[in-house]
Amino acid sequence: MDVADIPGVPEWLPEHLRGDGIESLYPPQAEAVDAGVTEGENLVASVPTASGKTLVATLAMLASVERGGKALYIVPLRALASEKREEFEQFEQYGLDVGVSTGNYESEGGWLASKDIVVATSEKVDSLVRNDAPWLDELTCVVSDEVHLVDDGERGPTLEVTLAKLRQLNPDLQTVALSATIGNAEALAEWLDAALVDSEWRPIELKKGVHYGQALHLEDGSQSELPVRNSEKPTAAIVRDTLEDEGSTLVFVNSRRNAEAAAGRLASTVEPHLTADERDQLADIAAEIREVSDTETSDDLADAVEQGAAFHHAGLASGHRSLVEDAFRDRLVKVVSATPTLAAGVNTPSRRVVVRDWRRYDGTAGGMQPLSVLEVHQMMGRAGRPGLDPYGEALLVADSHDELDELFERYVWADPEPVESKLAAEPALRTHILATVASGFANSREGLLEFLEGTLYASQTTERGRLERVMDDMIEYLERNEFMERDGDDLTATSLGHTVSRLYLDPMSAAEIIDGLRAWKRGDGRARSDDGSGAADRPAVEADAPADGEEPPGFTTASDLADEEDEEADRPDPTAMGLYHLVARTPDMYELYLRSGDEEEYQMLAFEREEEFLGSMPSEFDPAFEDWLSALKTARMLEDWASEVDEEAITDRYDVGPGDVRGKVETAQWLLGAAESLAGELGLGLAPAIREARVRAEHGVREELTDLAGVRGVGRKRARRLYDAGIEDRADLREADKSVVLGALRGREGTAETVLENAGHRDPSMDGVDPDASARPDDGASGDGGAASAGGEPGDEEDQSSLGDF
Repeated sequence: MDVADIPGVPEWLPEHLRGDGIESLYPPQAEAVDAGVTEGENLVASVPTASGKTLVATLAMLASVERGGKALYIVPLRALASEKREEFEQFEQYGLDVGVSTGNYESEGGWLASKDIVVATSEKVDSLVRNDAPWLDELTCVVSDEVHLVDDGERGPTLEVTLAKLRQLNPDLQTVALSATIGNAEALAEWLDAALVDSEWRPIELKKGVHYGQALHLEDGSQSELPVRNSEKPTAAIVRDTLEDEGSTLVFVNSRRNAEAAAGRLASTVEPHLTADERDQLADIAAEIREVSDTETSDDLADAVEQGAAFHHAGLASGHRSLVEDAFRDRLVKVVSATPTLAAGVNTPSRRVVVRDWRRYDGTAGGMQPLSVLEVHQMMGRAGRPGLDPYGEALLVADSHDELDELFERYVWADPEPVESKLAAEPALRTHILATVASGFANSREGLLEFLEGTLYASQTTERGRLERVMDDMIEYLERNEFMERDGDDLTATSLGHTVSRLYLDPMSAAEIIDGLRAWKRGDGRARSDDGSGAADRPAVEADAPADGEEPPGFTTASDLADEEDEEADRPDPTAMGLYHLVARTPDMYELYLRSGDEEEYQMLAFEREEEFLGSMPSEFDPAFEDWLSALKTARMLEDWASEVDEEAITDRYDVGPGDVRGKVETAQWLLGAAESLAGELGLGLAPAIREARVRAEHGVREELTDLAGVRGVGRKRARRLYDAGIEDRADLREADKSVVLGALRGREGTAETVLENAGHRDPSMDGVDPDASARPDDGASGDGGAASAGGEPGDEEDQSSLGDF
């Protein structure tokens, strides 16, 4: 189909497409147009990677806007949202307005009302629905990218319920669902009342096979020699062979540690193939990587990149991942070893994909388990980039002839598993039932059941009564925790329930936080009594009748009440550690894993600091105690960060990557913000203490730096330098002697000007200003309260000045 023949799209689009080299549509795209995708018809497109799914979505959205509507593009990852924004911003030259929203789950996103196309994660869209964003009523088209992720146990239910709510809000809403791998695409099409384009067409050929011995064995039965030389590993041999054909390789492994180790080994294979110009460019990229964070992970990644290799996993900081992805797309980095995070939609194709590890550790199964066909096919789909590669090749690696046969049967010749809803899982239903009632989509048990009957789960299940049973259990749980009220068949979210839904909390997380805050306020429920007997955990029981003149059991006198009020008035605020531990033990926080030997260390820490915990400590014989200790480990990491311990010391101490630190900090900020709101609503008087713990976590600073670190461009290390130079808060900075500021910031004039401008200084210019030498920090020490005194390393590189934003 010629681009000029596409119906319903803006008149400028055909010429724009021709400018991008697109004269006619690919067959799956033409099939989508024939199915009415530009005329408001629902569509499910199950089309291979690189076969033009994004253009199908673009045609639907532009046609919808042309008809006077508004379009929403839902993605599974923040990184993918940024990528799509860049793609769609090209249309702003024609008067369209594109907006992206991925965070701040308490916002109703009013600023998005004026946008023609909005890109957002499924969690953000869910939160917009909960916060009753008025512009959602104006939607005429919604696109769900990577829709097969409804099968994911963690994120799938949110996507499923969000689509169901949007379709209920707007009965005429056009729904377009995209995926490269759906084993039962017809089931999704039936659920969405959509036409189906189910195609295996690709613009370039994808060859699948297995490397075994000295050869490639391909799915068509052909073989070609690919020798493994001397002490080479098979993966290195494949990478070398690809480089000799001027191609790049993406290697999937099953753990972060394996990704880093593989990149280090493969760098020696790549380096001899680099040109002098490539080495220079890679050296510049490596320098940028080192600036992202001051950690061993950052150094290891930079070392590999200098030689043309890289690793990619969720433990990297977002800046690391972006630099690697861009360098790989530009074919400067020739090989990336990655965990499957890189297969989840981000555009990083390569000539060859090697699925080196097809088993992964599964804690629920207690050992290594095979990957799903769907996941392996997602990885394989990254092979081949139109216009740059003559073909794409996806290979598994076998160690024996039997394994060669197994891999063909299990993956190469197999179809992906059917996508199945995970909505009936208790945590998901608990969360979404409250949100559905709180946001007005149902106000009765019958109405709630009717809404749930419109989900994918209801269309797939053969157990008609299971959804109803789990729903009733969840209603009872929500009622018991004061989030919902029931009057006969009628259901109403309480004020507290509305708050929990708006804050985007799992109700169980909210219940844990509320119980902990209330226990602290009462002064009971903590660890043990002073004698260690655990009596503090048990209510007093009056066994005998009162003697003459005594009050009856359970009766509280006025003097007792006065004593309790005095006690409450004298009770200290909870510590940052106590609050970090409280949010770390909620279901919304992924706790750090207890390594071998950790249990004894954290048991000792628990007993040393038992007075700081909010809520009761389980007995060490309780199966829940291990999770409680994992939360304590997570809390101590947050405390280290908020005490200005050096990032490298934290990543080393807890065996995590810089991305893990940032992820934990972001989650803690969100949960502490929610705790602050809940404490305020319940009138517990603890909001100021929670706010301070939250701000300290946000900026990674001690109490005295919270105000200063909040100035944009300052961050944790610059704040410490300024403080040590006598500038203690924002007001001081606003009136500061510029020579002192310049000295404290090590003579960096541009940085000093930016910081002073952000603080509101009347004259931030550094023209003619000489740095005060006495204010310049010593390289070997960070000053009172700095990283060294907090137990971390004293290194204080300029690039670490804003670690709160790394």
